[in-house]
Amino acid sequence: MRKKKLPPNIRQKANGIYEARKTINGQTICLSNADLSQLIADFEQAKKEAEYSINVHASDITLDEWFEEWFSTYKVPVIKESSVYPMKLKYTGTFGAKIGTMKLREIRNIHIQKALKELKEDGKAASSLKEAVSRLRECLESAKNNQIIAVNPCFDIVVPWEFKPVYRRFLSVEEQNRFLEKARTEYSWYYPMLMVMFLTGMRVGEVGGLRWEDIDFKEKKIHIKRSMYCQYENGNKIMRMSTTKTINSVREIPFLGNVEEMLQQQKKMQNQVKKSLGNRWRSDDGDMYDLVFTTTMGSPATRYIVEGVINKIVKAINTEENFNSVKENRVPQLMEPVHPHAIRRTFCTRCFEADMNPKVVQKLMGHATYSTTIDIYTDVMKDKMDYETEKFRLGYEAVAK
Repeated sequence: MRKKKLPPNIRQKANGIYEARKTINGQTICLSNADLSQLIADFEQAKKEAEYSINVHASDITLDEWFEEWFSTYKVPVIKESSVYPMKLKYTGTFGAKIGTMKLREIRNIHIQKALKELKEDGKAASSLKEAVSRLRECLESAKNNQIIAVNPCFDIVVPWEFKPVYRRFLSVEEQNRFLEKARTEYSWYYPMLMVMFLTGMRVGEVGGLRWEDIDFKEKKIHIKRSMYCQYENGNKIMRMSTTKTINSVREIPFLGNVEEMLQQQKKMQNQVKKSLGNRWRSDDGDMYDLVFTTTMGSPATRYIVEGVINKIVKAINTEENFNSVKENRVPQLMEPVHPHAIRRTFCTRCFEADMNPKVVQKLMGHATYSTTIDIYTDVMKDKMDYETEKFRLGYEAVAK
């Protein structure tokens, strides 16, 4: 008698009982039943469950190995090239250094908690830890979704960072005038650039990435189309042109104040220096061509260059103030440190002090969200409110007398 043809991975034993056997994701399925139809149904269900269960072999990989695979597959294709190295560094310098060699299946909540405690003791900044935890949680959640681990251990952890009040540095009108006057008299090459920064609120990368083709003297507008990034990767300085920070950052900024005069002055100075340097002018290379703002040798005005110039100006102001305070026998009024972003925020502050509509300011600044603009607006309005209420108090006291 000819035997009945059976489905794959199913056989009939000598005693007539049917047996199904298969290994899926490291799990061996072995079922038996005298009823072939029932066995086939049970076998199909067991195979589906095994396909969605934990991959025993894959869970032998380490956190470092999985992070590398996850990052290259899920993150690299969708983030800016300039963000790849810093984002990886946030992992390798934190959890990668502490638990990166552990196998994924061995990592528990307490390992992450202890690593976090050690990182805080090592002096890691709260902002860096917050970002590192978020990245690790996302990475491990993907491991769970890929059936490599059953549970994401990066949840329900106690995060040991301190919440500090947000301090948004901007320059007062008096500070801004002192700063620009010192730039004009002692750092004249960079004076037009700094003045334009105060009058446009451009990010330092947008300033560095500005080309003369972006300046529309006819329509009196600056077109923000790109940003220049400069960072050190594995000890090497990397410069590249990239897209702007957000889609809202691609914008037009009208000439305000004496922006046009400053740009014309910059063009004139640059042409003179380019002519005198000849082929020693450095800026016309690759993406770094036709730049509006450069060093005196034509090198791109990276954020490191801009920060250095700003620091020198503040130092010069404070040196002069220290000298004058000793001479005049008074306490020196030193200027606090100034970062390029403080200049951007100063422009935003001046806009609000002039009662400009917050929606217009958001568009000029290229903020991705309205809330970012409103946060600065709230700070400015608080200062104005304190000033106005103080005027009322003094006036009321004068009348009461």
